Amino acid sequence: MRRSTAVFFGATVVLAGSLTAVPAEAAMTQSPISAQVARVTWKKCGTDATPTLQCGTLKVPLDYAKPRGRQITLALSRVPHTATKYQGPLLVNPGGPGGSGLSLASFVASSLPKAVAAQYDVIGFDPRGVGASRPALDCRPGHFDPVRPDSVPSTPAIEKANLDRAKAFAVACGRKYADLLPYIDTISAVKDMDSIRKSLGAKKINYFGYSYGTYLGQVYAKLFPGEVRRLVLDSIVDPDGVWYDANISQDYAFDARQKALMAWIAKYNATYKLGTDPAKVEARWYAMRGELAKKPAGGKVGASELEDTFIPGGYYNGYWPTLAGAFAAYANSGKTGPLVKAYQSMAAIDASGDNGYSVYAAVQCRDVSWPRDWNQWRKDNWTVYKKAPFMAWNNAWYNAPCAFWPTKSLKPVSVANDRLPPVLLFQATNDAATPYQGGVTVHRLLKHSSLVVEQGGGNHGISLSGNACLDKYLVKYLTDGTVPRGSGVADAVCRKTPDPKPAAAQPAKSALSDGSDAPAAVSDGDTLHRLIGFRG
Repeated sequence: MRRSTAVFFGATVVLAGSLTAVPAEAAMTQSPISAQVARVTWKKCGTDATPTLQCGTLKVPLDYAKPRGRQITLALSRVPHTATKYQGPLLVNPGGPGGSGLSLASFVASSLPKAVAAQYDVIGFDPRGVGASRPALDCRPGHFDPVRPDSVPSTPAIEKANLDRAKAFAVACGRKYADLLPYIDTISAVKDMDSIRKSLGAKKINYFGYSYGTYLGQVYAKLFPGEVRRLVLDSIVDPDGVWYDANISQDYAFDARQKALMAWIAKYNATYKLGTDPAKVEARWYAMRGELAKKPAGGKVGASELEDTFIPGGYYNGYWPTLAGAFAAYANSGKTGPLVKAYQSMAAIDASGDNGYSVYAAVQCRDVSWPRDWNQWRKDNWTVYKKAPFMAWNNAWYNAPCAFWPTKSLKPVSVANDRLPPVLLFQATNDAATPYQGGVTVHRLLKHSSLVVEQGGGNHGISLSGNACLDKYLVKYLTDGTVPRGSGVADAVCRKTPDPKPAAAQPAKSALSDGSDAPAAVSDGDTLHRLIGFRG
């Protein structure tokens, strides 16, 4: 694991002069719509929470080398600006690959101070292949139906069963979408983003991305540096690791987050009664895993599904009380109901999840070359497993279709960039999905960037999630381009959001409830992490 180092550095605040040299209204003067890009027609689709929400679609080339060839359709959402001072479109993306961004526009617009949100058209979009965009991918419906083979290939038969699943997924994708897969990749998605910019008549865009959305932002900035006005990247993909090495790094980081959960459970032994020694609590978790491998809970939660259920706890500690309660109920009393409920709420894959995974695989397998020799995967993942067993093989099988993917791979994009205005970066030191080194690397590669660190934080997606210190920097930047400047690795440091208490509000009803309970309190963190999802 690329472990973080302490980053307690002083920071001063400077103004990004290049962003404020002219009034925002003048900077956002509309440019003519390209003859090859139509203007989006917006229709009302408001909700009680966001009554001004609008929806639209945009046709773009499947293959940008053939702009007048086959067209595909992108689904868009917009919360329009209402202030006299207009700072242009703010495109937002929750990550993935494969994450739907339509709902994120409403979240960002409602989470920012009203006076700031009112100055932007907040634009959500489903990237090509995703959600409401057409065509949408679904390579192999039911690929994650329980009960799957044990993720740990402890016997040749178990390894073969997992390999057969991975090959079957890749073959199914190739058969169903041979005409689409060569164009489902990050570069094509980035070109779609610029088509959105053109369709809006904007000379420049503002962009705010989480997780994989930070890689979209990096690549967009590389290909279209002159079209970037403001750029916010939160929980940052390390461009040096896409994508095979990045997944290996995740394995170590998620194992550390699982250990943090075990330590948290031990701290609250009075509630969970699983012991006060984190190592012994963890041993009980692995004992539970062994039992479920033999007899899945409710006929649904085997060893692999148990891992699926606890992986979200590595993304967001707001899920810890639910996970700990399910663990305790099974380990102490043999009750399977809470565990099955947690699996159904946090890990079970529906049609939307099938679509998201299909796009995830299509993008990652196409973006860069992956090892085609399974012996390398076997060697690398057993090496990881010896030190970090929690997610090693689960993650390997999640990405294994790339060893058999039917399309040729692209070359990695060098995102190093000295042509941008000031850029704002957010990174937690203990983030598992996008480990801390990614923030440090991108800070170095983007010459005019500023890095804001949540020291000791382990959540993935940290701004607009309840940390006022982090949000202060985001609001300043979106207001007038102000960024912090420090003398060390980090330009500014914020304390982490406190871990939850056992009696804390459970995750949002829409994310975790089966509908039988009264609605739980919904925090910004709950809502954001439902939108970001997992594996991105």
